[in-house]
Amino acid sequence: MRAATSAVAFAHAGRRATMDAARRIAALTHGDRAAWEGTAIFHELVRLALDGADPLAELPAVLAAVHPDHRERYAVVLAPDWHPGRATEANGAVWPCLGSAVWALRTTDGFEQALCAAVDLGGDTDTVAAVTGGLAGARYGLAAVPRRWTEPLHVPLPGFGGRVLRAAELGWIAEQLAA
Repeated sequence: MRAATSAVAFAHAGRRATMDAARRIAALTHGDRAAWEGTAIFHELVRLALDGADPLAELPAVLAAVHPDHRERYAVVLAPDWHPGRATEANGAVWPCLGSAVWALRTTDGFEQALCAAVDLGGDTDTVAAVTGGLAGARYGLAAVPRRWTEPLHVPLPGFGGRVLRAAELGWIAEQLAA
């Protein structure tokens, strides 16, 4: 879930650096290489979208950069005809989570629709929606996020005398990260 921020941070460095950074970041908390590869795919799809490419059209090239031990399984859940109903594991697992996020992006026409499709799947909705949101946000941009979703956002900062960051300040932080 936390990978969207690092995907943006490494996007300028190109495919190899982006995917390698993703693997190292995922390895901090996940011992399974499948999670590393899933995070690497996610990073690369975000990078491609930020560069203006269609990340779904680039999936074959992205899969070619996945570790051979995991390439075939990711190819199944990222295939155009895959549907979350075909998952063999709960959607909190890395394979169906990423597959469900890509499915939501592929079968909808915008940020809000993609997020709603991800949440409507049920199961581990926070994880699937976070991954979907990262992909959809990179693809459609901040302007596609409904204002009714961002206006109530606030982040209290413990230890800062009750200071609270609101949507505009959070947006500024995101812009600084992207720059």
